[in-house]
Order: sequence, then C-alpha cells, then structure tokens
Amino acid sequence: MGPIEVTVLYADEAMLVLDKAAGLLSVPGRGEDKQDCLSTRVQRLYADALVVHRLDMATSGVMVMARNPAVQRSLNDAFASRAVTKRYVAVVDGIPAAPVEAWALIDLPIIVDWPNRPRRVIDHQLGKPSVTRWRVLSHNERDQTTRVELEPVTGRSHQLRVHMQAVGHSIVGDALYGSPLAHATADRLLLHACTLELIHPVTGQAMGFVSRAHF
Repeated sequence: MGPIEVTVLYADEAMLVLDKAAGLLSVPGRGEDKQDCLSTRVQRLYADALVVHRLDMATSGVMVMARNPAVQRSLNDAFASRAVTKRYVAVVDGIPAAPVEAWALIDLPIIVDWPNRPRRVIDHQLGKPSVTRWRVLSHNERDQTTRVELEPVTGRSHQLRVHMQAVGHSIVGDALYGSPLAHATADRLLLHACTLELIHPVTGQAMGFVSRAHF
C-alpha cells in the first residue's frame, strides 16, 4: 500500500474539506483497478468520513465530506436545495464574444447519451433542466483560449463540460467533449473547483474554502 496522498483544507468533528487531485476518482468505481479514490484515501485517515458529493475524475479542486450520518444528511440537503455555492475555473477553446467579467447564463437541458455512456448531450425534449452561470476572466490570443469562471446552478453530471461544448467553447483537455485539438492541447482537463461556500451544518456559521488552480 502506497502513501496516502490527501490534501486537507479544513477538518473538524463534523466535516472535512479536501482538495482533490486531477485524475483521481472521488469514489470507488467498478473493478479492482478503480478502487483507489479520494474517499478511500480519506477514510484511511478519518475512518468516519462519509461521501456527500463528487467531482469528475478529471476535475480537481474542493470537495466536502461529512463525519457522521446526521451531518451527511444535512449537507446532502444543502446541496439539493442549492444552498451550497460552488465555483470553478476553466480554460476553454476559442475566444468567446462575451464581455470580460460579465455573467451570462447557459440554460440547456441535459440527458445521458445512452449509446455512448458516460457522455451526456443536450436534449430539449427529454433532458433535465440544467443551468450554468459563467463569465470570461481573460483571453489568451496566442493560444486562442479563454480563462472562464463557472458556477453550476444545477448539479448534473458533466454539466459544465457539456454546457461549454454547447456554446462552442469546450474545456481544454476534455477527452469526452473537446475537439481533438482542444483535447491534445493539455495533458489534463483544465477544470478546477476553486471555491465552495456553505453554512456549517452544526454551528450555522457561513464558511468559504478556496483552492488555487495549477494551470
């Protein structure tokens, strides 16, 4: 068994806030080769840690885990009721026409692309309501890429990746949704959960956590 590599941003008796590395599963997958994941590593350090939400394997950044079932239920309810604010930073392909720093809305329903799972697609008839706020932070004219900030209002799987592809600016390094060139431009998906804001499930205190993107 190798070293337990876990970055803990915050820990108390109720919850843990962690910084997940890109390329690491959030929870175990199917098969012996998919058992190494953030939740398993954390549970080797904090045996009472319980999963609350997930990040895609290719996505890095802030995640929270509960330390007892009551807190897990409370945090699950907070996520379900959109009382938790999550923001991401990403680098996308191309130069969007949107003005810098102005928030825009992507409101496009998403459904699983069953013949091509785990891909998701936009489907206006059958898709589940999916909303993302986004804004341009800066342009890189040389690389023809743009750094953006993303805030998922809903929490569909692959939502940010599907929505950015839908508006013509797929996330750089995205093997599922990016163009071959955008995928080949980076050795990882350039998507990072940079901030998470919530109300502490026990104390009621407003809390915010930040993780810097390494791209």
